[in-house]
Amino acid sequence: MTFGRHGIVFLHRSARHPASPLPLLGTQREAGTITDTETWTSDECARAWGVKTPTWLGYVSRGQAPQPLDGSDEQGRRRWDADEVRGFPRPGAGRSRSGAGPEAEALLSEMREVANRIEELRARQRELLGAGKRQGLEVLAMSRALGISRQTAYSWLDGR
Repeated sequence: MTFGRHGIVFLHRSARHPASPLPLLGTQREAGTITDTETWTSDECARAWGVKTPTWLGYVSRGQAPQPLDGSDEQGRRRWDADEVRGFPRPGAGRSRSGAGPEAEALLSEMREVANRIEELRARQRELLGAGKRQGLEVLAMSRALGISRQTAYSWLDGR
């Protein structure tokens, strides 16, 4: 057993393979004492959350995941407290909004209203596009006037 940089404790697999240490999860050295704290790498945190490592690191950079512990292991990797990762409210689609209060609910309600209004406007754009076609207007002119691409105009005219 050896103490690596920043107090991470390592067990060596055997005397023949001293260069392949295994982290002794559950043990970390702090200020001369050893505490029972399971730590994870960014890969392990990402796996636990069901996301890719770059997504995990993005969450950390935006404060949507716990910050790493001070220092790094022998390989220069940052470490996270596993219990803190498990208990942190996760962002993303399908995640709990248990922390959302009345202000957040009001904002979400307004977003739904805007989305409904957009759908109404989109339907009106389709109607106008059809009327323009019946009058013989060019697709390019109509798409520019409606603020849509020619490809979108053609797909709407084809009924897709």
